Amino acid sequence: MNIDKILSVCDHTLLLQTATPDQIIALCNDALKYKTASVCVPPCYVALAKSIINETVAVCTVVGFPNGNTTTAVKCFETEEAVANGATEIDMVINIGALKAKDYDYVLKDISAVRQSCKGKVLKVIIETCLLTDEEKIKMCELVGKAGADYIKTSTGFSKAGATFADIKLFADNVPKGLKIKAAGGISSIQDATEFINLGASRLGTSRIVKIAKEME
Repeated sequence: MNIDKILSVCDHTLLLQTATPDQIIALCNDALKYKTASVCVPPCYVALAKSIINETVAVCTVVGFPNGNTTTAVKCFETEEAVANGATEIDMVINIGALKAKDYDYVLKDISAVRQSCKGKVLKVIIETCLLTDEEKIKMCELVGKAGADYIKTSTGFSKAGATFADIKLFADNVPKGLKIKAAGGISSIQDATEFINLGASRLGTSRIVKIAKEME
């Protein structure tokens, strides 16, 4: 697959605790140059990213990240502040403990509340696939769709593993109509990125594809 096509579906990401303003500025400039779908930055850098990014690239940030077990009210506040600061896409983490306890009503209400706080912006829901059973992943396809989110997303990149081909295939076989798929975590080659897209992912969370593009130059 053409690297420009892959770049166009990449959320160019830097979420490390050590990320500095200068690194975020460089990330944004790379996103503009290589025409990625978005930049995904920590919440404290949303306003900075928005001041650099034009309308061709989305500004994405994370909510309840990376553990997902902040309260719904906190997630909603984070979302509303991010939108006010210029975020156009929100990647939230579910309450994994509630899912494990089969408290599906809590999980659904948590996502639905953030959906409302997004004020029409794109919502991606991170379920942290490496911590879930296949049964739990399938249930999350149902709940994320029911909550009205735009994407179901595999991983934070901060747990024990990232996206796998098997998980993207499982999503593709079980998502309701209209719910899109984002693969994130550990995507390190053009070959892997192509396979994830072919299996059904329409967004990729990674910084490595831009690095590959630079190397190709």
